[in-house]
Amino acid sequence: MRKLVFGLVYTALMAGANTAWAAGPDILSMRTGDMKKLIVHETPQATSDATFILADDAGTGSLADYRGKYVLVNFWATWCAPCRKEMPQLNALQKEFGGDHFEVLTIAAGRNSPAGISKFFKEAGIDSLPRHQDPKQALASQMGVFGLPITVLIDPKGREIARLRGDAKWDSDSAKAIVKALITSQTEE
Repeated sequence: MRKLVFGLVYTALMAGANTAWAAGPDILSMRTGDMKKLIVHETPQATSDATFILADDAGTGSLADYRGKYVLVNFWATWCAPCRKEMPQLNALQKEFGGDHFEVLTIAAGRNSPAGISKFFKEAGIDSLPRHQDPKQALASQMGVFGLPITVLIDPKGREIARLRGDAKWDSDSAKAIVKALITSQTEE
């Protein structure tokens, strides 16, 4: 009986702690359709400090450069059909919500030529997303990205709070509701 009571108290404390981890919205309840694949972590997880190559050989960057806002990091490749399918939707999400509190960050993992990325972006009408690259997959590997596409949601403190494996409908009402809720929670702080 004592163990049962302890277990119930522990569970209640953990449930309270989980909703308070980011003092943010309950995005778990907003997941419908493809967004049900979004795994929301019970506690935020550390991210990698590995660098990636910025578009147009503008140097290197890291996820730390994006602290202060929610970031939806999409690991993709030009040869990945599901990646190519969701890129216009991610572009639309960035156009609608990108700014001081939210950004979509696309990183081509592995062997992707800069010319091939530029060609694909032009053909698909992608005009609001970066063409960053992780050719040696240092960042992808440290972030546990095995298989593409993988999309990671990072909080303003630079911690991973959710992850989606595979493609999703990023222009869906559910995805938009999640992003809106995150932006609203940050602007209210």
